[in-house]
Amino acid sequence: MATVTGTDTLKTRRTLVVDGDEYEYYSIEAAQKAGLGDVSRLPMSLKVLLENLLRYEDGRTVTVDDVMAMGQWLKDKQSKREIAYRPARVLMQDFTGVPAVVDLAAMRDAVAAMGGDPRTINPLSPVDLVIDHSVMVDNFGTMTSFEENVDHEFKRNGERYAFLRWGQKAFDNFRVVPPGTGICHQVNLEYLAQVVWTGKDGNRTVAYPDTLVGTDSHTTMVNGLAVLGWGVGGIEAEAAMLGQPVSMLIPEVVGFKLTGKLREGMTATDLVLTITQMLRAKGVVGKFVEFFGPGLGNLSLADRATIANMAPEYGATCGFFPIDKETLRYLAFTGRDDKRVKLVEAYAKAQGMWHDETSPDPVFTDAMELDLDTVQPSLAGPKRPQDRVLLSDAAASFTKAMAEIGASGKQVPVKGADYKLEDGKVVIAAITSCTNTSNPSVLIAAGLVAQKALAKGLTSKPWVKTSLAPGSQVVTDYLEAAGLQKSLNEIGFNLVGYGCTTCIGNSGPLPEPIANAVDEGDLLVCSVLSGNRNFEGRVHPQVKANYLASPPLVVAYALAGTMKLDLTTEPLGTGSDGKPVYLKDIWPSNQEIREAMEKSLTAEMFKRRYANVFEGPEQWQAIDTPESLTYSWDDRSTYVKNPPYFQGMSKTVEGGFSNVSGARVLALLGDSITTDHISPAGSIKKDSTGGSYLMEHGVPPAEFNSYGARRGNHEVMMRGTFANIRLKNEAAGNTQGGFAKYVPSGEIMSIYDASMKYQAEGTPLVIVAGKEYGTGSSRDWAAKGTNLLGIKAVLAESFERIHRSNLVGMGVLPLQFKDGDTRKTLELTGDEVIDISGIGTGISPRMDVPVTIRYADGRTKQITALCRIDTADEVEYFRNGGILHYVLRNMVKAA
Repeated sequence: MATVTGTDTLKTRRTLVVDGDEYEYYSIEAAQKAGLGDVSRLPMSLKVLLENLLRYEDGRTVTVDDVMAMGQWLKDKQSKREIAYRPARVLMQDFTGVPAVVDLAAMRDAVAAMGGDPRTINPLSPVDLVIDHSVMVDNFGTMTSFEENVDHEFKRNGERYAFLRWGQKAFDNFRVVPPGTGICHQVNLEYLAQVVWTGKDGNRTVAYPDTLVGTDSHTTMVNGLAVLGWGVGGIEAEAAMLGQPVSMLIPEVVGFKLTGKLREGMTATDLVLTITQMLRAKGVVGKFVEFFGPGLGNLSLADRATIANMAPEYGATCGFFPIDKETLRYLAFTGRDDKRVKLVEAYAKAQGMWHDETSPDPVFTDAMELDLDTVQPSLAGPKRPQDRVLLSDAAASFTKAMAEIGASGKQVPVKGADYKLEDGKVVIAAITSCTNTSNPSVLIAAGLVAQKALAKGLTSKPWVKTSLAPGSQVVTDYLEAAGLQKSLNEIGFNLVGYGCTTCIGNSGPLPEPIANAVDEGDLLVCSVLSGNRNFEGRVHPQVKANYLASPPLVVAYALAGTMKLDLTTEPLGTGSDGKPVYLKDIWPSNQEIREAMEKSLTAEMFKRRYANVFEGPEQWQAIDTPESLTYSWDDRSTYVKNPPYFQGMSKTVEGGFSNVSGARVLALLGDSITTDHISPAGSIKKDSTGGSYLMEHGVPPAEFNSYGARRGNHEVMMRGTFANIRLKNEAAGNTQGGFAKYVPSGEIMSIYDASMKYQAEGTPLVIVAGKEYGTGSSRDWAAKGTNLLGIKAVLAESFERIHRSNLVGMGVLPLQFKDGDTRKTLELTGDEVIDISGIGTGISPRMDVPVTIRYADGRTKQITALCRIDTADEVEYFRNGGILHYVLRNMVKAA
């Protein structure tokens, strides 16, 4: 496809000849000679950003000064400079991807309404959407579990899938990987990522680093393949998809030096849990982490991907690995084109991005070190991924956790069974998540543990819900080729789906007798999963203690059936010969794992599975979707609705700025209000406004699904905005759970209902909050829902950077208190009327804005707030009503 380049003021464009083909590229060496200075020891991750600035330097969005700031970074090891970064492509999963496609479809409608050609609206950057978040473990432990779960998935999500199927046909530059194929990050690692991307600039081919943003936090997994990428919210992803830059500070980079080699019996999971604990303790939020040192040579690419995957858990923006021989080996082995592999090597060497044993260590903001030889068998839990516990301490640690979480001390008979449940029993054991299922060594190890356990006469305990949900169909191929899938099946780890499943909470219901016993005794039961997150309530609502572990340990805990057992000293059970069987008796050696991998895993498997990756199963191909430029919205749909953002929109915008007069305070909030507080998430309750809407539209509670599955329906999502059960609104008498006070009558009602009453009267609304407003994951609906609730401005003591940007992107004005003012010093109760002036004639970045507060007792006070529209581009976004409006008008203008 065509690629956009800048003006190249520094004249850095050069030609690279590889295997007889010519490629243009933007040379870092040439930039050094043009005045940048020696940046040979710049971290590899920052060299990727530097190349991006060189390629897009246009004197406006990217300036020569931005480029020079990279040289200054080497001196200061940090920077306060904000840059415009343009990733090569966008990766989406279906939960977050559906609303993005909804917005694209709505933009086509808007263009058509303006009399334009709907084909004007297409992604400008390549987009891949992988449907992986919707399969649930409804059925398990049988040879038909996979087929049954896929059938359930299509029945639940028929409307969403029909919509995505339409999008697959309707949009250029947009590909959909259908359900039942794999997890987006594993598909990205094994197939989509190229390490060096290419595009056309006229008749010339330009080579540049493969980079991306993704609508899932674990996009960082591909950092293990030396592809720079991280997770962003839907609004940033849509902006990138439509050719807009991602605004970011040049980050600090923490180097993580690896030395030595993992000991016999240690796994990549043990390593990543150790690294996660270390980096969380260090504090790397908002920073890049880059791995270096001689230990890199002792890690497979899959090991590196496991480490990179958990960057969100250790708090970093990314966890980057450099290009080296192992990168090339993996690319070739997974079926990438031979010319591409040669290009990656040549490009990396030309740009100073190649790593080998002679490479000098980069200069970092700070550095840490780990000797791989010191890594020990580990789990993490019971509530956070950074809470690592040694396997030898796991039983004692759980005993301590029982006192903290609250154990019942009861034993409850299970109806129809000859056993009782009690605190500590493992009721879910799941081999799940791209974190580990992308790594053949730990999957083969799990199969060998199962095989050896069966030979000894052991099997999973009957109260354990067992499942295997790999992130790629290749896993099934090599487990079957190794003869290990049969052993896994026999102890209950049958294939249940190719998707995220238990790792994101799609663990499905516990068997009814087990669920009833847990509820009856209020038991503290456990899950053990090979995932990346184990926050309370995430895995399953009835499971209070959750542990992350390697796949072979997941199998071991299924055999043990309890967290109270010390697997390092106590037997897992009694073998068929009457002798105790210990974990050491069934744990495979590194040599056994290596031999099984060499025998079973082939490059042909990757080539065959990915040859038709976009075709999908029969159910996908059978979806009958008309081919049309615009989408035929179904008014009866409760999954996909035409959003109102672009209704009545004109081709041009005159003025675009207006003061806010007579606004009411919809919510008065404290410090550290997260996007989880704001954005709809989790299950939809029957007694919620979202639940009422669904029932009014004929959806029974059993079919509500989750907010995540209904992100394409703004009616559901706006009802769930600010509806978190933990949200405390000081303006509504400190009520908790998403309530507001409708001031004219004094009535307490849901925030949604209060908003609708105010909007019906034409009353604008504001949110007033404390420090760190909008922290946490970047959630698009935290900004979209705010817009749809009629909120014109958010006045806070400080903002999280990305949520502030998202508010601007949705046409909501972020204002920051100045001069020591806060909601408390101003004695706000929420009964006030707010006037925001001085912006009707225009806005300049970070200008002062007069805010008048009219108190209920007749007093008036004027304060000055800081306008947190920070850049000239953001002014244009806001003037147009939001970033999508800005892009749409520009596309229509350029057509």
